[in-house]
Amino acid sequence: MSQVLGHDVGNGLEVREAIGVLTGRRRDDRLLEVTTTLASELLVLGGLARDVAAASAAVDDALSSGAAAERFARMIAALGGPHDLVECPDRHLARAPVELAVTPEADGFVERVDARALGLIVVELGGGRRHIHDAIDPAVGLAAVRGVGDAVDRERPITIVHARSTADAEAAAARLREAVTVSPEPNAGPASPILRRMAR
Repeated sequence: MSQVLGHDVGNGLEVREAIGVLTGRRRDDRLLEVTTTLASELLVLGGLARDVAAASAAVDDALSSGAAAERFARMIAALGGPHDLVECPDRHLARAPVELAVTPEADGFVERVDARALGLIVVELGGGRRHIHDAIDPAVGLAAVRGVGDAVDRERPITIVHARSTADAEAAAARLREAVTVSPEPNAGPASPILRRMAR
């Protein structure tokens, strides 16, 4: 991965973003393209669509009709989760008490993102395990992460850190500035998050 797939990294933040895609409230182009491509390939491999074009149409229909969101809600309920998570995610998904906007040292454009480093930052915040018995904090993470080619400045931060303490947020911000390269020159970024399809 050369950048964050959607715009959020962290358990609760990613669930909110996924619900946004399913309901149409908020659809990031990169996340939607990768998800649609993977789902289409699975439909073809499973014999549920004759080709990728038909599969992509089925995925689009499931999203636009609300069927995908409804199925997700049923899955959550069947696993013992709240029946209204899709309708009311803020009622059930915890928010971290500290939010810190990470601005670049100088205005510019995102040139490179070390996606692995961003994942490790979330682990350091408590959003992942270092050891098998570690607890996971679903509220912490990185929101509104800018992608390659995006402009960043004081009004458009690189990301917003969600943390349990100001110290944690500031430490994450320092590491994040090292993980994201900002250039003064604009760059187009990748044309598509799909690099290539593997031959069957």
